[in-house]
Amino acid sequence: MENKGNIVLIKNGILVTPDKVFEGDLLVIGETIAKVDDSILLSDEDKAFATLIDAKGKYVLPGGIDVHTHFNLDIGVAVAQDDFYTGTVAAAMGGTTTIVDHPGFGPKGCSIFHQIDTYHEYAKENAVIDYSFHGVLQHLDEKIIADIPKLADQGITSMKAYMTYDFMFSDDMLLTVLRTTKEAGVLIAIHAEDDSKIHSLRHKFLLQGKKEAIYHAKSRPVTVESDAIKKVIALSHKANNAPVYIVHLSTKEGLLAIKKAKEAGQNIIAETCPQYLLLDESLYTLPDHQGLKYIMSPPLRTKENQNALWEGLFDQTLSVIATDHCPFDFKLKKKLAGDDFSKCPGGVAGVEARVPLIFSKGVLEQKMSLQCFARVMAENPAKIMGLYPKKGVISKGSDADIIILDPEQKVTISQKMLHENVDYTPYEGINVMGWPVLTMVRGSIIVKDSAFIGKKGYGKFIKRKKALIGADNR
Repeated sequence: MENKGNIVLIKNGILVTPDKVFEGDLLVIGETIAKVDDSILLSDEDKAFATLIDAKGKYVLPGGIDVHTHFNLDIGVAVAQDDFYTGTVAAAMGGTTTIVDHPGFGPKGCSIFHQIDTYHEYAKENAVIDYSFHGVLQHLDEKIIADIPKLADQGITSMKAYMTYDFMFSDDMLLTVLRTTKEAGVLIAIHAEDDSKIHSLRHKFLLQGKKEAIYHAKSRPVTVESDAIKKVIALSHKANNAPVYIVHLSTKEGLLAIKKAKEAGQNIIAETCPQYLLLDESLYTLPDHQGLKYIMSPPLRTKENQNALWEGLFDQTLSVIATDHCPFDFKLKKKLAGDDFSKCPGGVAGVEARVPLIFSKGVLEQKMSLQCFARVMAENPAKIMGLYPKKGVISKGSDADIIILDPEQKVTISQKMLHENVDYTPYEGINVMGWPVLTMVRGSIIVKDSAFIGKKGYGKFIKRKKALIGADNR
């Protein structure tokens, strides 16, 4: 073997590939995976400068891909605590090697390039792992429609539209966009909640003086999400089966609507998040305003909805587990919303805990197989978002984005041991078995033995291909 620079040989690990799970070796040369086999031997000459890692008893997995984060998010009254440095360090510490970030809204009337250009500046000298962005839709005119394919040419092959919040899209606007993106080969991600129903219920509760955190959940009942999803499915059908990606699914009823649409052949893809799988709405009733910690949209649901989402992952109705990582300090939430839930910045942190939480509560509790775990945490996000096969899989020629996970490492999650730049974690006190002990991005080890050893700015922008939409990415 000629010296091609960086050489890393991982020996004796339990490799998780799309085809099989087996004990074997993995060879990295430079930034890519050069070989995956039962046994790989190096010459004496190569051994002299290669890095050898014994992964006996540990899982060797494709690096996690989180396609729903909000770094540097400015919501006017507050800015999310994590930027592209602190957020990607936390991601790396938890076994995530690539993120696709959802930018916040820009100035009223701005072009679709404005926020992408802004976020390039945020990320380029800061990110420690690889990254991309989704486009964000704020308004619609002929210029926006004409620029969607141009944005795709820059490697931004997915865009997000909202059915609530400022700059929400009407049904007619969504239909126009879906027809445009269908033709351009772009995937539309949609935040599906019925805005009119939210406003009506919230207004009613506030008039009644019901301002505690639990009324955030009550103002966004199950039907707020499921009715919006059913509307999106109908619009997608009307737009000649335009592909749609439903973000942060939280309800059984929404899941059933998606399952029915998929069975009918529609290109409806959906993600959920760890918070909707593991936390429930009883947390909104905690004393001392602690319920504000869990304000996010959609809100936490009942355990019945949790169970349905796990089943949706098992039967592959759900394709992705992302985080919707959007951290604001509890101190800030109390200051802004201590007397009114509607003033609370929404969102929670999760980018660091995602991989170990789902391994422990999913794989070890037999709710999913190891290969399903790798699929929903890495392979499917890569395929759906146009990163595959460069990312998301342990395979010859793919980027050497690899994590080694020790299934015997017991961790009690706490804010103090995490690296997210926020004063609490929604997963405080949860015990997990299994934690990433090594994270590699493009052949470079950036986390080893629970220590970050990477370099600020190492992460690269990944120009994404048009997604494998229409293929079987379940």
